[in-house]
Amino acid sequence: MSELVRRIVDTRVREPEAIAEAAARRVPAGSPFGPHGRTMIIAADHPARGANAVGGDPLAMADRGRLLERLCLALERPGVTGVLATADILEDLLLLGALDGKSVFGSMNRTGLAGSVFEVDDRFGCYDAEQLARMRFDGGKMLTRIALDDPATPGVLESSARAVGDLADRGLIAMVEPFLSRWADGRLRNDLSPEAVITSITIASGLGRTSARTWLKLPVVDDMERVLAASTLPAVLLGGEVRDPDAAFASWRKALALPTVQGLVVGRSLLYPHDGDVANAVDTAVGLL
Repeated sequence: MSELVRRIVDTRVREPEAIAEAAARRVPAGSPFGPHGRTMIIAADHPARGANAVGGDPLAMADRGRLLERLCLALERPGVTGVLATADILEDLLLLGALDGKSVFGSMNRTGLAGSVFEVDDRFGCYDAEQLARMRFDGGKMLTRIALDDPATPGVLESSARAVGDLADRGLIAMVEPFLSRWADGRLRNDLSPEAVITSITIASGLGRTSARTWLKLPVVDDMERVLAASTLPAVLLGGEVRDPDAAFASWRKALALPTVQGLVVGRSLLYPHDGDVANAVDTAVGLL
């Protein structure tokens, strides 16, 4: 066990109230945008959905000590504006003092476990709007998969719509990550064709009793200019697992030039780059902004 993990465990055992105290004294970001006028958010909510794999290592993100070390390194890099994660990880980072001056987004629904038969039924089992406001965070993120062949989909849409309104009532950003998905060979697969992403955008944009604080978290696909013409809502680009870093960076750069795009929300490809150099991967992504 690393010294970093040992410190966190000791605090959790002996002083659990230290988490709330750290949240209360945290210096907020003030704005989700950095000096470059864009967002650069590091995502680390994958483990709570059982999605721990990176490359050939099925449990890469399951080593909490290594994940926290990489997160702290990424958050220290110039131009990184914030982080997106579940409560356990954000509270670890609070105890490490790593969230000062950063925008913080809590992941709200992680119950659609990767590879499960109930993957679409992504109920809200993590943060809710009340707790995000209490922690003085900036917003919440919800994965919203729309599977026309799965009867759980209406419940997913209803839950996301309710969360959008609850966040807006508290002045917080609702970051909606929509996909048009379908079952194939027993697995849920996201359709990344431009037409499917456009459809997911038009559905997600209409969720909730207001869209005043809704942002979209979207994949970079072909024909992004046409894709992003589907909504006036602010958008951030997700990274996913990148097999060809040069191609990914080139596609991000091109999409970042479009008017609704506010920045990047990237996780595994920056925290676990092929060459192991987290700082260089993060700096390269920041350079695109």
